[in-house]
Order: sequence, then C-alpha cells, then structure tokens
Amino acid sequence: MNKKEILELKRRLKKDECTFTRMCGCYVDGQKNIVLNIKETFLNLREEEFFKYLEIASKTLSGTVGNNLLELNFPLDEENIGGRQLSLMELKKSRLKNDALLDDFYKLIIDSYDYTGNFLILVFHDAYDVMTKTTDNAKLDESEEVYEYLLCAICPVSLSKPGLGYISDENRIGARIRDWVVGPPDLGFVFPAFTDRSTDIHSVMYYTKDAKDPHPEFMEEALGCSSKQTATEQKEAFQNIIRKAIGSDDEKSDHIFMEIQETLNNMVDDHKAVNGKNAEPIALTNDNIQDILIESGIPEEITAKIEKSYTREFGDTPPVVENLIDKKVLAANEQRKKEERLEKQVRILERRLEKTTQDTELESDKNSALEIESESALNTILETETSTALKTDFDIISETDVELETASDTVLEPTPNSEIKSETHATTNYDIVLHVKPQKVAQIKSQIIDGKKCIIIPMDDDEQANVNGVNAVL
Repeated sequence: MNKKEILELKRRLKKDECTFTRMCGCYVDGQKNIVLNIKETFLNLREEEFFKYLEIASKTLSGTVGNNLLELNFPLDEENIGGRQLSLMELKKSRLKNDALLDDFYKLIIDSYDYTGNFLILVFHDAYDVMTKTTDNAKLDESEEVYEYLLCAICPVSLSKPGLGYISDENRIGARIRDWVVGPPDLGFVFPAFTDRSTDIHSVMYYTKDAKDPHPEFMEEALGCSSKQTATEQKEAFQNIIRKAIGSDDEKSDHIFMEIQETLNNMVDDHKAVNGKNAEPIALTNDNIQDILIESGIPEEITAKIEKSYTREFGDTPPVVENLIDKKVLAANEQRKKEERLEKQVRILERRLEKTTQDTELESDKNSALEIESESALNTILETETSTALKTDFDIISETDVELETASDTVLEPTPNSEIKSETHATTNYDIVLHVKPQKVAQIKSQIIDGKKCIIIPMDDDEQANVNGVNAVL
C-alpha cells in the first residue's frame, strides 16, 4: 500500500461517507483478563461515541509509510489451515458475527501483545465499493470491485491524571474523580491490504504509534508475519554500523555519517529527477553500498568494516534509501558547511586586510622618504639660488687661512669662529673681499647711497667687525 491508497481509505472515515457495518471489541485489564465485550452496529452508535470510535479508526491509518505504516507479507504456511492469514480470512467472511472466531482472535492478541496495563481491542468491518477512476483521477459511476476488510485498533486505557474540579452537587472545588480513559491506538492493522486499489489477501498494512518500538513480537505471533524494521529503526541501525566501524572518535563518525547522508540524498534526488516523483523507491543493496561509501570519500579500511556489518544487519531485506536519510542530519551538515564557508571567507578577508595594512605602511614610509628627500633638495636649491643671486650683484669670495694682502685694498675680516671656507683665486684682482659668517650671507644687500653703489651688512649691537686686521669702531 502506498500513501495515495491509504488516504483513499482514510478519507472515507467521515460521518456521511463511513460504511462500517459492525464494530466489536473487548476491554482487557492489567492481568490480561477480558472485563467487557463490545458488539455494536456501528451506524447505530450515539453521535458522541460514533465520532470518538471513528477518530480511533482514522488514527490507525495515519503516519508515514515505511515508518508508522508497514506492509507485512504472509509466509506461505500461514495461508494454510491453522495459519494466521486463514484465520483472519474466516473472521472477515463472518462479518464479525461469529463469537467463537472473535474469542480466538482476542486471545491471540492478548497473548501476543507485550504491554503492561489495561487496553482496549477494537475491530471494525467494512465493505468499500471501489469506484473506477480514469487516468486523471476522475471517478466513474461503475464499480471495479468491493473491497471488504477488517480494521483493528489496540488502545491503551489509563487513569486520568489527579486534579481538582468543580463538584456541582456540593457547589465546591474538590478532588476530581479519576476515570479510565481510552487513549489513541498504540498498534493496529488493516487486512487484507489495499494494494493498487484492490484486495491483497497476501499482505497486511500494519500500524505502530511508536516507530522506535513497533512491537515486532505482535507482527510475528499475532499476525504470523516476519517482523519488519521501521525507517527510524533502520536509520539508528545504520548509524550504529558507521559508529562501530570508525571507533570511539565521535566527531569523525558524525562527519562521515553526514557525508554518507548527503550522498544518499543526492542519489534519491537524481532518481526522482530522472524517473519522476512517484518512481519506485531505491533499495540500498549489499552491492551498491560500496559505491555509496566510495563516493562519500570513506577510507578503504572503514568501508570494508561497514560493508560486512551492513550485510549482517540487513541481509536479504535491504532498506529503502529514503528510510536511511535523516533530515535533521542533512540540515546539520548544511549548517556545518555554511559555517565552514563563512570561516574561509573570514580568513581570506583577514589576509587581504593584513596585506592592505602592510601596503599602506610601505606607501607611508615611501612618502615620508620622498618628503625628506624633497625637503633636502629644496633647501639645496634655495641655498644655491641665494648664493648665485649674491654673486650676481657683486662677487664675493670667502676665504680661510689665506693671505689677502695682494688681493684687495679693503678687507672685512671674519670673526674667529667663522665657518665659511672658500678658495682664493690668486689670478683675479678684487677690490673688495668679504669674509663673514654663513648666517650673515643672506642679510647682505646692495644699495645706492649718494649716487654710489654700496654693500650693506646689517650688524647687531653685540656683533663686531674687523677690516684688514683692524677692529672697526662702528
């Protein structure tokens, strides 16, 4: 049975469309004794009870196919006399009107159901007139067949929680009376299965509320079928195989399991892209598990261990690939990859920032060097231009430690601590030779006084002058 076929049955469990003919059952206490037998014509039930029972039946057709809903097949020997399948066929044919068959059925369930506490067994009989459908799912007014089936639900019964309530007779708040309340079904099944919108007497559709504990003992003893793992159990078993093969390194096993999950998910996506969303599911056989592991980048020594354990765990009943996919693990793996990409981008940005900082510092050093070099060059140019300008107005030659008697008629001697040193051009006959401190050079000017060109040298009060070796009184 697929999801579409299950929904077709479930949609009929409404007041105006329900065709249940009869409902029977029994209430079992904690010592596995039958306390109450129920036999009702379903459509004659009180309205409140009608909807509550209908809700229980509907719950037995809920959940995920392959996880909460499992298709179980009967072995050939169970279809012979004394077999479970044959007993169910007889009960269906009786339309729940044979008390002996019902008692045997109840006893089989009570003995097979591993549960501590009170519970309620309910079994419904229905006959569904299956209408013909066209390729576009439009219903025609002609019937293909009458699908006659039994729906069984096993519901735990427990005491309501203690609490306070309003006691109307005494007009006060007091301890509430604790009642035995029927809960939603823990187990259930539909027989025969509704496969390809037709009766399949070789199969039963099994329901379990808890996918982690589907009660395999009930599948084997009450129904006579081989037990079958739910998708949840298969995922846990598969993860345990990976962990055991890798060892105690939880971080490494989680990483490898994530990679395998992504490979399986890609495999399913590719299969649906090629064959359509309604394509037959892929089984992960012993032959293609190696390809999955290699594609996931698993080391060879670990691959060999996983293959061996996988064959031992799943044997001749390989799980459907989709049953092994854990959506939470895929989401966690996607988040991990996203974080790794962000960390990588941060590292790249940090390297770029570091390089930019280094380039900025280098450029700054270059600019500083250029500024110093430019300033030095400018000073040199200014000094050169100043010296040239002075020589243009009048020829001045500074001299150190050279006798000037033959050179001039008038000499202004330098102060003893003068730093100016110049060459003496013996071949040139100057009328005036000046020897001054360097800082005085820029202050020397030429000026016309009384019609004659004069050299002006400003002097401060504390400065002295020496002219031809004689201290000048100014």
